[in-house]
Amino acid sequence: MKLDRIDIKILYELQKNGRITNVELAELVHLSPSPCLMRVKKLQSEGYIDGYSALINTAKLGQTITVFTEVTLKNHRQIDFARFLSTVEKIDSVIECHLISGGYDYLIKFVTSGIAEYQEIMERLIDMDIGIDRYFSYVVLKSPIVRSHLPLTSLFPV
Repeated sequence: MKLDRIDIKILYELQKNGRITNVELAELVHLSPSPCLMRVKKLQSEGYIDGYSALINTAKLGQTITVFTEVTLKNHRQIDFARFLSTVEKIDSVIECHLISGGYDYLIKFVTSGIAEYQEIMERLIDMDIGIDRYFSYVVLKSPIVRSHLPLTSLFPV
């Protein structure tokens, strides 16, 4: 499926507001409701839309901390990466994990109830001997900019 500018605009609007009505979406992308709905269904069936979710205001629920952690592995064989990932992906507090080029191997984003929980997770990972050589932690003090949507219309101008 080749996407056009209307498809990109539909994706852009849906990622900003997944609960938008089809009529509202159609207005924003300058289509009538029926063709708009057909395009959304096609984008879903083709796998461009993975799903819909709610953004939760965790500050309303209680205190949390966010920690970015740089992880360097001892060895760099495929089996070492696989062993590390299979363990880390089971940790609910891991929100993101990125394989990085440069001075370390992974950048991991943790959200925990506090520094003690984060420390416990890291100590457990070290004790498991899954190939971690060293790690550096960066505790987030404030997040003045956090976006949940990508700039699709500028990334993929059609």
